[in-house]
Amino acid sequence: MPTDPRGLRGDAPLLDSWLRFHEHPPTPFTIPGHKQRTDLVGDVVAGDVPLYAGLDTMKLATGVLADAEARAARLWGADVCRFSTGGATHANQAVALAVAGDGDTVVVSRTLHRSMLLGLVLAGLTPVWVQPEVDAATGLPLGVAPETVRRALDAHPEARAVFVGDPSYVGTVGDVAGLADAAHEHDVPLVVDAAWAAHFGFHPDLPRHPLQLGADVMVTSAHKTLPAWSQAAIILARTERIDPARLDAGVEATATTSPAGAILASTDAARALLARDGDQLLGEAIAATRAARERLRSVAGLVVLDGPAVDPLKLTVVLSATGADGNAVERDLLAAGLPVESADRDVLVAVVSLADTAETVGTVAEAVARAVERHRGPARPVVGAAVYRVRPTTAVPPRQAFFSAAETVALGDAVGRTSAELIAPYPPGIPALAPGELITAETLEALEQARDAGIRIAYAADPSLATLRVTLD
Repeated sequence: MPTDPRGLRGDAPLLDSWLRFHEHPPTPFTIPGHKQRTDLVGDVVAGDVPLYAGLDTMKLATGVLADAEARAARLWGADVCRFSTGGATHANQAVALAVAGDGDTVVVSRTLHRSMLLGLVLAGLTPVWVQPEVDAATGLPLGVAPETVRRALDAHPEARAVFVGDPSYVGTVGDVAGLADAAHEHDVPLVVDAAWAAHFGFHPDLPRHPLQLGADVMVTSAHKTLPAWSQAAIILARTERIDPARLDAGVEATATTSPAGAILASTDAARALLARDGDQLLGEAIAATRAARERLRSVAGLVVLDGPAVDPLKLTVVLSATGADGNAVERDLLAAGLPVESADRDVLVAVVSLADTAETVGTVAEAVARAVERHRGPARPVVGAAVYRVRPTTAVPPRQAFFSAAETVALGDAVGRTSAELIAPYPPGIPALAPGELITAETLEALEQARDAGIRIAYAADPSLATLRVTLD
């Protein structure tokens, strides 16, 4: 029988409904087809309770989802909140549909996730790209400068919104307050894909979250840094510059009609935990991460990201000066049962959450330190992620290219053509090439550099990069 070990159900209506379903199990004549039996395919379906005729009635008569979303809105200081069972991917696409219409222009940070770019495709939006600043010492992205956004909006007064991703995948934090000011000077909303920042704002040593800094919309992944099921995400918005009815329409247009109740209940439970115990749990995790950074800084040549512009719960290290290959370090970590979020030749990223302890964080830091020493070699220059240096040129709008007739050509014949596909080294999933963009030698060099550094080339029809799909000119 499922339990509520931390006593959260009194402040978490969806969690309470999920527990009551198990405490008084029905004999359902509804979907899902496993009918709550675990003797057919095993425990893989255990806990799978639907929203409709599960957490609530088929007619949603009790309103537990709306109640839970209202509680989250109050916690984050939003006017409206919507839960998603499709992750920040669904949330980003819903927001893209909500803020502008087919043919409209929006200003977009190049550090956006693939999901937001496909949101541009779905909504028919044309991006004006703005590049992040790049740290010369590490080659890693910083935030987009507010002045860069101002210049883009001055040059494109027809723009309807500004989209940025912050914090970055590696944990660097930008000037969101400055970006909000820049957007609001032109009376357009600032939308922040804060997928990695569900914990921001809930401990004095953490950065404030985007809504606290003036953003109009914040998308965050409850499953990334909070104890929620995979695919759990939250959309939080203020309605001064966002139409709530249109936001709801965007959410419903792109969401499943059979949302998983366990995902929703875990989102609600994570919100209740954050409200009650977040300060304590996050404080312990921050202290553990601080100690881990100290240990890693003792490794000669290892650069450890730190400081006020870095998420205190991201362990990101740059290996170039140690000569160690991050792919070899990762293999050692996997053999020790310590998978990390990302590893390529030069950069390793480990995610810490409030579920971690001093013991778990200390263990991974020690394992990284020892693996670097085992694989130490001649120092090499900091190459950085070349994807951050790509200067995209939009030949046609993303939607037009995505749905156009296309052909496959050899890589060497693709220069000068228009891409029909999205290609992103993953992680972090930031596009090096997007539908509608001119393919340049610089772009191909960045992709090949990522591939040769051991990064997976994602979303490409041919991940080996022997060929590319281009539009028929």
